[in-house]
Formats: sequence, C-alpha cells, structure tokens
Amino acid sequence: MVSWLVGGRDAEYATAFIRDVSERVANRIQLTSDGHGAYLRAVENVFGVDVDYAQLVKIYGAAPEGEKRYSPAECIGAKPTPVKGRPDPKHISTSYVERANLSIRMGLRRYTRLTNAFSKKFSNHVHGLAIYFMYYNFVRIHQTLRTTPAQAAGVTDKLWELEDLVRVVDDWEAAKNAA
Repeated sequence: MVSWLVGGRDAEYATAFIRDVSERVANRIQLTSDGHGAYLRAVENVFGVDVDYAQLVKIYGAAPEGEKRYSPAECIGAKPTPVKGRPDPKHISTSYVERANLSIRMGLRRYTRLTNAFSKKFSNHVHGLAIYFMYYNFVRIHQTLRTTPAQAAGVTDKLWELEDLVRVVDDWEAAKNAA
C-alpha cells in the first residue's frame, strides 16, 4: 500500500491523499480513480501534466427489491475515461484498490459493518489502519512477491517481526514525550 488516509470525501482530503501518493513514487505513474469529482482537481493540482490519469465510472442498475438498506445496486457496467496524459486502456482499472479494500475488511474486523467489532471511534479506525498497513507492508510475506512489499520496493532489507512494529511505536512515543 503506497499511501492511505482516513478522512472526508472532499477536495481537501483528496488533495492531501494525492499529494502523499505523489511524494512516495519516483517515476511517472498511471492512476485510475472512480468518478468522484474531488480527484479530478486533486490530480491536476498535484501532478500537473506528469501523470497518466483515467477515471472508471461504474454504472449501476436498480437496487435489489426489499434489500435497499444493506445491499448495493448491481453494477451493470463501467465506463473508462482517459483524463490526462496517455493512460493505457488495458490498465484503466480500480481492481487493485477494490481488492485492497476487501483485504482490509477481511483482515481488520473493525471494518466489518453491522457487527459488534465495528469501531465507532474515529481514532480507533485510524490506529487500526496504521497497524494493519505496517503489518501488510513490512511483516506479511505476499505470495506473488515471495517477500514483503517493503522489501520488494527497497524500503527495508530485512523481514520485520511484530516486535519490530512495537519497537517503532515505542521509539515514536519516547521521541514525542522527550520533545
């Protein structure tokens, strides 16, 4: 996971998120978002012309009868739309982020709605995600990579243990308290 941010679905948060993404990548990237308008301005303001950007807007049918509250409408199609640069049509996709969202929901039970594990406090969501992403990037060996994403990206040269994550938090707390 290159970046994550917990916040509103508005222009301010979209810009903060896209800015963080841009600071974590070294080369020109192809970026795909959903049809949320805040990303249009955010990508333009942050990347300028140095990005290949497209939107994938899903088309939904009617909501299932009798299940309107909990069941989403059926996705009956998607319209890929190049926005900036020269995005490769074969790679205009939101599948990676959708799969990441599923992994988060499955691996972090606080995000399973309609259960007693669901976090009601904003700070619990943020802390839960911080731990999840550190584990995902630095501790968990991924089948396709045969290593951790952090090792594959050259961010670290060692396989972290859970104790390493605890040490990072302890060191951060000690530095914060010393200041």
